[in-house]
Amino acid sequence: MVDRISDGEHAVMDVLWDEAPLTAAEVAERIDPARGWSDRTVKTMLARLLAKGVLAHEEDGRRYLYRPLVARADYAARESRKLIDRLFGGRAAPLVAHLAEQDQLSPQDIAEIEALLKALKP
Repeated sequence: MVDRISDGEHAVMDVLWDEAPLTAAEVAERIDPARGWSDRTVKTMLARLLAKGVLAHEEDGRRYLYRPLVARADYAARESRKLIDRLFGGRAAPLVAHLAEQDQLSPQDIAEIEALLKALKP
């Protein structure tokens, strides 16, 4: 079981899910500049993610190359399930209803949900 990944750690994981392996400097180059992170901040995030067991690293000369040990889809599935369990009693329908009631579903979202439901019907 993977510990929860913070929002900052998630930004690092997004970079590595998109492209890996990368050095710490390469990760720092790809982080959104709006975050204003230094290389040291990125290295701190990488160390946290290593400690959580979601990253691996290997030596490449005097630097380390980092790569994810957890697939993005697997992490998203686990976090989605936790959210649905915690907030909606383990049921997805109340989540969709909540989003609809809050006007959080675009016409494209609704069309995609309808297509998914249609594909699920036998």
